[in-house]
Amino acid sequence: MKKCIIIGGGPAGLTAGYELLKKSDEYEVVILEQSEALGGISRTVRHNGNRMDIGGHRFFSKDKNVTAFWSELMPTQGAPSIDDKILGREKPLVQGGPDPEEEDRVMLIRRRISRIYYLNKFFDYPISMKPQTFINMGLPRTVKAGFSYLKSTVSKKEETSLENFYINRFGKVLYSMFFEGYTEKLWGRHPSEISADWGAQRVKGLSILAVIKDMLSKLVPNKNRKVETSLIEEFVYPKFGPGQLWETVGDEFVKMGGKILYNKKVTDINISDGRVNSIKCADGEELSGDIFISSMPVKDLVAGMGDAVPAAPAEIAKGLPYRDFVTVGLLLNKLNLKNETGIKTLGNIVPDCWIYVQDVGVKLGRIQIFNNWSPYLVKDPQNTVWVGLEYFCAEGDDFWNMDEKTCVDFAVKELKSMGVIDADAKVLDSHRERVQKAYPAYFDTYDRIDELVDYLNTFSNLYCVGRNGQHRYNNMDHSMATSFEAVSNILSGKQTKENIWSVNTEAEYHEESSDENKN
Repeated sequence: MKKCIIIGGGPAGLTAGYELLKKSDEYEVVILEQSEALGGISRTVRHNGNRMDIGGHRFFSKDKNVTAFWSELMPTQGAPSIDDKILGREKPLVQGGPDPEEEDRVMLIRRRISRIYYLNKFFDYPISMKPQTFINMGLPRTVKAGFSYLKSTVSKKEETSLENFYINRFGKVLYSMFFEGYTEKLWGRHPSEISADWGAQRVKGLSILAVIKDMLSKLVPNKNRKVETSLIEEFVYPKFGPGQLWETVGDEFVKMGGKILYNKKVTDINISDGRVNSIKCADGEELSGDIFISSMPVKDLVAGMGDAVPAAPAEIAKGLPYRDFVTVGLLLNKLNLKNETGIKTLGNIVPDCWIYVQDVGVKLGRIQIFNNWSPYLVKDPQNTVWVGLEYFCAEGDDFWNMDEKTCVDFAVKELKSMGVIDADAKVLDSHRERVQKAYPAYFDTYDRIDELVDYLNTFSNLYCVGRNGQHRYNNMDHSMATSFEAVSNILSGKQTKENIWSVNTEAEYHEESSDENKN
């Protein structure tokens, strides 16, 4: 029997392990997870009866393999959730699906509401052409934005940077309002210094024309209408957050005979003659194998290979940048934001899953309202609001190194300064989570990433998958897709790895489909 070692127990690693055991009985599979929990940044953190989704994860994909995987592990709800029952909201339930009030292994159908908080007003995210958008902007800004957009349609900039990528699609005025400050807050670099690749992979076909096209298509009902991923209106979501799915995958993987070893940080990768022979963990344990699947950061993977790596790929890997991430969870009695949407919510709170904070006067990047992701994430969803405040930073900087109380106080002060909560608001509970290497970044040595990929592909038994494994800002479904491709190659004996690295690189990848997958 062949042995497969998988580094990382996040979505990519778990998908690879599950798929390999499901499709073959010729492998012994071991997953090494450096922490005590599965899911990576898709994990769910439990705190005093409340749960935090680290980063926010909408479950929506146009890859049918991905949606089938989700449905197999966690079927979509067939009866109303607690908030839908109380509010009398109707959802397109799945006949014969589980009842979330009776069963835990269930995907909820949720409405996607994400808005931008700017000028102390709410704007749709992505920006819409609704009358309220123009009212919020005011006549002078609207006129300037309109002419700016028209200029961008006739005078295209060479897309040598993320800044030019956005200006070509939205015009300079809208770019300055809704992209420039937030992007710099996210990455710690001005968009002019960031590769356009990030926009091509994350924003893809989204533009003013795409928004208008989507609006017009809604005027004529058509179940087969095409939709940009950024414009979806519904998604599914595990009852207890994304970590519940990955814990379930882990349980099933173990039932099939797989092994998961926790607190196993891989530090050394022993290579020779174009193969990986074994890996060594921080605790000194060494594991050999026939196949190695890595979702660990490329930077650390190559560093672990030591002096055997040629100078050029070693330099590229060492220079790859990341953005780290801090979430502050606050349990509040209320928000100081009025729900003027007409959408019913428990406690009549605003219906947003995410609120993007464009105000460059605060460090805060996004606000998650966990009540709206799933009422089951909140111990008392009718009387409390459980929010997650997302901050982008660099490991070791002043914000990262703050003690928890100082960090929480800082976050509360920012919410008050923005008017999101009253000056006398009650903070009933709080919790801080820090996440290393949450976002692979697209600057510094990233422009030479193809050289590094070519080098990694010389190892016949090494497969790099997932967000950090490929240094690509993938969504969860794309990370899973890289593992589907890797397992397919392993089982078929396919030598090239181009299909694994090409996931989510073409402008149209997962961009359009003949139907809309809702599960």
